[in-house]
This record gives sequence, structure tokens and C-alpha cells, in this order.
Amino acid sequence: MKNDEEQTLGSLIKTLLRTRSLSMRKLSMLTGIDTATISRIANNKQKAKPSHLQLFAHHLGIPLAKFIQAAGYDVELHEKNATSDLSISIETIQEILVSANHLEHQFNLEQIQHELTKYEQFALTKEGEHKILDEFEQKIDQVRGAGPFINELNKMYNRYLEENISSEERTILGSVLLYFILSTDIIPDYVFPFGYLDDCLVVQIGLDRLAKLDHKHP
Repeated sequence: MKNDEEQTLGSLIKTLLRTRSLSMRKLSMLTGIDTATISRIANNKQKAKPSHLQLFAHHLGIPLAKFIQAAGYDVELHEKNATSDLSISIETIQEILVSANHLEHQFNLEQIQHELTKYEQFALTKEGEHKILDEFEQKIDQVRGAGPFINELNKMYNRYLEENISSEERTILGSVLLYFILSTDIIPDYVFPFGYLDDCLVVQIGLDRLAKLDHKHP
């Protein structure tokens, strides 16, 4: 992590408060974080917790990835993805979770891919289709606002509903949707604010597979 972690993050918080005409007391009311804690973080006297970063991002209106980067994590932000937390890398997610004592080092991409594989054939069955149709929107309502991956999931759901897609495409889409609905998450949902990051990564994997499929069959 960078040595100027708090200074960088503190400067960002102060700038955002100033441009949005917010006081630390008002931010405290919005986030539920004690005013004194916000003051210490903004003045480089206390390290921000991951949960602080998520709340700051949500209530100050900029992507979580920017706050994570300001806190010193190595997050590469691409211009076209600058408003999306999908740009956070797997390695960065792991680093954050380990440093916050939420996860041990065994978290890796292979675990997520293994989980997805379990749902591929189920996605082609009537039972799997009914599970997606009956429960997807309910699950979306449960996690509304959890992250930008929600927008991508909605697009994938709408694409899954189209009648003229191939079985290969339906398999990819269905496995992602079923993971979101059914999976016992590798990162538990209660690990706020990172409990949905494995779902975010599943969406990334699905989008990558769909892109390769489109390239293979233009």
C-alpha cells in the first residue's frame, strides 16, 4: 500500500465535502459513521475501514473503486469503466478482504469458475429456467443498490429471456444468473461492503465468455 494512503483519501473526502456543500456532521448523519471518526480519517489520523469506503462512495456519489485507489490499493481505472466498480481486479479484492480479516488467502478465480460450472447444465433445464424466472427479480430487490454489477445482471437477464439465443449463450447467461440467485457465496453476502464482489466477478466472467462467443460466431 502507498505510504500517503490517509493523506490521499483525506484530501479526496475534503474535496468532495466542499464541492457538495456538506459538513462532516451531515456526512455522519448520512453514513452512520461517527463525526469524530470521519474527522480523523479526513485529517490522516485514522485508517479507513473497507465499510467506511463503501459508505463514503455511496453517499458522496463516486465509484467505490476511486475510494479504494485513494486508500492506497492498486486499482487500475480505465476511462470507459471509470463509473463502474467492475474495474476492481480479483487481486485487489483479495488484498482488501485479507487485510480486513474477512477472508483467507484461498480465495481465487478457480473457485468461482467451479461454482459456475455446476449451474451450466441446470441453466438449460425447465427447472433452472423457472428458478431464474421466479426468483431473479426478487433477489435483485434484496440487493438493490449493492453495486453497478446489478445493471449488467439485468441486461443478462433480459438477454436470457430472448427466444433466438443459442443454447451456448443461454448456458453462459443462465449459469451467471443462477449463481447470483442460488450460490452459497465464496464471499458471504454479510461481509459488508464486499459481500457481492464475487457476484461482480461472476458477471465479469460471464461477459468475457459472451464476448469470446460473439467473436467466434459474429
